[in-house]
Amino acid sequence: MPEATAREKFVRISSRKARLVADAIRGKGIEESRAILKAVPKKGCGILLKVLNAAIANAEQKKDMDVSALYIKEIRVDGGPYLMRYRPRAMGRAGRIRKPTSHIEIVLAEK
Repeated sequence: MPEATAREKFVRISSRKARLVADAIRGKGIEESRAILKAVPKKGCGILLKVLNAAIANAEQKKDMDVSALYIKEIRVDGGPYLMRYRPRAMGRAGRIRKPTSHIEIVLAEK
């Protein structure tokens, strides 16, 4: 069975926040998923919509896939490296700020 994938790496959102949105669209059809991502007011929705559209475009490039019958077979949100930033603190010390990143992968398949 043919599959189409898209992956976005080093996205500036924590994997925990992105997983909240990913769980809402896992296993659904692409039109229903697009509607959910456009309606929910979370930062992760815009990022996941971009990756979903890339996966759909990759499926259109494959001649043996029917785009109207696609669903999200697998969606994975993994943690990426932290961006380390520093803020001055009392008595000459430095406080570390960790800015999380994520790796997002979407796999589409036909029903």
